Amino acid sequence: MMTSKKSKQACGFTFTEVMGAILVLTVAVLGTSAYRYHATLDVRKADLQTTGARVGCLLCETWHGSSDPNTFDPTTNFSSELTIESVTLSEAPAAPTGHVVLGAYKIIVDGVDYRALLYWKDVSTGLRALSVIVVWEWESLTLASLDSYIPSKSFRLTTYVTN
Repeated sequence: MMTSKKSKQACGFTFTEVMGAILVLTVAVLGTSAYRYHATLDVRKADLQTTGARVGCLLCETWHGSSDPNTFDPTTNFSSELTIESVTLSEAPAAPTGHVVLGAYKIIVDGVDYRALLYWKDVSTGLRALSVIVVWEWESLTLASLDSYIPSKSFRLTTYVTN
């Protein structure tokens, strides 16, 4: 009688299986890291945009509610609540042609430098448009005109008053 011996199969994983598992884990870890990195950047951008919008709204609405829009000065209105100072026009965004500049300001919120420009234009008899543009990451912007600002780094707001 002939007996056949069953060969013992080796237990464990082959080198190819181990390398495949490492590759899958590496791709998963890199994907997760990239997702977290970009999510953090997006949260930072959203925070800057929200703060810029709030600063713009604060300036525009306070200017709109002032007794004399021609003499509105945010440094006197907000110096106790905000770190705000007047700057020269070369240190602020440019106003569109045909508008009158009321003032340019540097506003520091949570260590971020925001630049604001307040300008107005008489739209028709008795109606004046009051506009505010707020720009952040000012040091990285070297732009000549208002139309070329990167939308994610600026906020514009206009309101109207009767004069």
